[in-house]
This record gives sequence, C-alpha cells and structure tokens, in this order.
Amino acid sequence: CVVVILNPKENKQQHLFNTARKSLSALAFSPDGKYIVTGENGHRPAVRIWDVEEKSQVAEMLGHKYGVACVAFSPNMKHIVSMGYQHDMVLNVWDWKKDIVVASNKVSCRVIALSFSEDSSYFVTVGNRHVRFWFLEVSTEAKVTGTVPLVGRSGILGELHNNVFCGVACGRGQMTGSTFCVSYSGLLCQFNEKRVLEKWINLKVSLSSCLCVSQELIFCGCTDGIVRIFQAHSLQYLANLPKPHYLGVDVAQGLEPSFLFCRKSEAIYPDTVALIFDPIHQWLSCVYKDHSIYIWDVKDINKVGKVWSELFHSSYVWNVEVYPEFKDQRACLPSGSFLTCSSDNTIRFWNMDSSPDSHWQKNIFSNTLLKVVYVENDIQHLQNMSHFPDRGSENGMPVDMKAGVRVMQVSPDGQHLASGDRSGNLRIHELHFMDELVKVEAHDAEVLCLEYSKPET
Repeated sequence: CVVVILNPKENKQQHLFNTARKSLSALAFSPDGKYIVTGENGHRPAVRIWDVEEKSQVAEMLGHKYGVACVAFSPNMKHIVSMGYQHDMVLNVWDWKKDIVVASNKVSCRVIALSFSEDSSYFVTVGNRHVRFWFLEVSTEAKVTGTVPLVGRSGILGELHNNVFCGVACGRGQMTGSTFCVSYSGLLCQFNEKRVLEKWINLKVSLSSCLCVSQELIFCGCTDGIVRIFQAHSLQYLANLPKPHYLGVDVAQGLEPSFLFCRKSEAIYPDTVALIFDPIHQWLSCVYKDHSIYIWDVKDINKVGKVWSELFHSSYVWNVEVYPEFKDQRACLPSGSFLTCSSDNTIRFWNMDSSPDSHWQKNIFSNTLLKVVYVENDIQHLQNMSHFPDRGSENGMPVDMKAGVRVMQVSPDGQHLASGDRSGNLRIHELHFMDELVKVEAHDAEVLCLEYSKPET
C-alpha cells in the first residue's frame, strides 16, 4: 500500500501511503513530475492521483472491478488512461480534473504495458497476442457529454501474432510515429505510423521483460542481468549495459569499483524486471528480480557509470535485531548496526551511519549494507518468481517456499549470532568472519523463537 519516492542523489526516501489499504499494482509520474497516478487491486479498485510535494491524494476515480494493470498520464497532462486486469476487461480514458470517463472500451486479453505517443493523440497497449493502437482525438473530439467508445486498431503483426508482448514505448523526437515493442521470447519490434510491423530483431536472450526509449536509444531489459542498447532510428545494436552483481555476491569484497565490471564465468545474474530513462540527467534506473535497484549514468554508453545502487531482501523480512553497543574494543560490527533475516535465505548486516573510523570500508554496491550471509550458500531463493509469464503475477504474492531464516539473536557478548530457519534448523555464526560454527536439526517445523540466556545466570 506504499509508494516509495527515492532521491538517489541524497540517498533519502519519502513515501505515499494508500489509506484505502489496497495494494498498489501500477504507477506513473505525470510529465511535469508534480503528480503520481496509481492503480490498485482488490474489490472496486481506484485510480488515485497524488501530489508529490504535499504527499497527499488529490483525486480518486472508480471505474474498475478487479484491479488495474497499467496507468499513465498523457504527455499534455489532460488525460489519464487506466487498463484493468484481464477479467476486469475495461480500458478507461479519464479527464481527471473533471473526474469523468471520456472514452472507454473492453479488452479481453491480458495487457502488460502501455505507452503514450509524444503528441498525446494516441496510445498503445501490448499483452498476450495483443498490440493495439487507441486514438484519442477521434474518440474525444465530439462534444458529447458522457462516455464515447474508444477507437482502437490492432497492430499488424503478420507472422509474429502468437507472441506475448511485455514492453512498449512510443518513439520520441525524430522517431515520433514509430512504436517499439518487446516480447517475452526476446524479439524487439518496430511499428510505423500505419501500425505495420516494419522491422524486428532477435535479442538473443532466453527471456526479455521490459523496454524504454530516449530520443536516440532503445534499452531492452532481459534475463541474466542483460540490458541491450540499440539505436532508435536504425535498430542497430550498440552495446550492453554493465551487468549488476552476480547472485550470491559477497558485498564486503566489493571495495574496488572495478569489482562491479569484472565477470565471473559460472555466475548467475538477476533478471532485469523494469527500466525507466530520465532524459534530463541521462540516467537509466533498473530494477532486478532479486529486488536490487541500480541507477546507471548512460550519457556515454561506452563509459557507463553507476550513480546509486542498493541490494535489498528479495522476500519477506521475518526479523530485525539491533547489534548491542559496547564501550570496549570487542564489538564485531560498527556502532549502530542492525541485522535482518528473510525468506530469501539471507541474513543482512546494515549500518546507516557513515562513520569513517570503522574498519568496515564502504563497498561499491550499497552505502548501508555491510555484509550478506547466504545460509547454506543458497542462491535459488534470491530471485522473486512472481513477475514472469505464467507464474501467477496478477496476485503479486511471492510463492511461499519453506525456506528462509525466521528468527535470530545476537549473543550478549556480541560475538555470535544464533538463527532459526523455517525448516527447523538452528545455526550459530561467529560474527568476526561470519563462519557457521554450529548447525543443529533442532525441530521438525519452523523455529519461531529463540533466546540466549542472560550472561549473569
């Protein structure tokens, strides 16, 4: 129920809280950055508009039954489009200042993404065997009061009609009139003004998931941490973005910036889930499937730099523990550290202070994460499986596997960490080098509670 607004330059977060207590399923900024539109799921889901400065809701529009898959502002800020889930079937165009639906239509397949043309005259929806162009000025010209049917025309796909399209972006600048789509099977397609599929390219990846465009470039997000960059006007391949960390990385080793750009041959990288381009700073923000976020500076695509990144837990956080304060030298962690454990089978050590006196040097992946302990050296739970095709993405709940660390406690002397997992194992880690000292198969079901005896007893 929360929208987090992150400022990477200041490394600060703010949030909008949906008091309706419905989980949010889609969001988009307005072109001027002053508003955010959100869609939600649950019974009678609303499309809400929020003032970013004030952090308050300015409008609430009810026009869907089950859930909203995509929302967007038109570039001229006049309209908002909301697309319902597959069973909701409704596509609405709102005059949001008057809180009325000006045009509407039914769509019976699953729609995954939508994009507005630069001149606000049409927008494109894509999804399961679906690429459709919707024309606004035809639909909203007539000065009719009440809702008119939204005029839609299918993209002419030819032999590619069996694909699931998961990303769409209308061209910008000199490419206005072209529309780019990407399919899960890894095809990048370009449609011309007449809605005809003009060219397509095989991205040579196992799955592709998202794309975004600037005036000159097209970015395609794919599995295994790959983001491919193409020239917008010729679809010529230019470069790959650097990959993020590999799954199971020891962040505490990443002290040299070059560590980010070195490759590990047998490593697995997290899949790219979402991309957005900021034309003013020329930053590309990437979200990966292990819930990590990177912001890349792509001014010069041959010398890409990293602006900001953070590695978060990829599933439920079950417990938080503050590291005790010690006056003498025996502390294993810098003052103010805390620990979290999660269903993703990791225990993470965090510190928000940037105190220079610590022997813990800053790593290149995060300003706050000191260390990750991968319980059982296991990386299979690090990727959240709920986003990809046919893995039940509309309910949005991670599949609950009996994995993960449920409880933990630091020993009173600060030297050890005891943890209990969801399969009933008890472990003790030593906190200087994070070695696992003890593993006991203590219970038949998950460990819900553990406690060290008081040192004086």
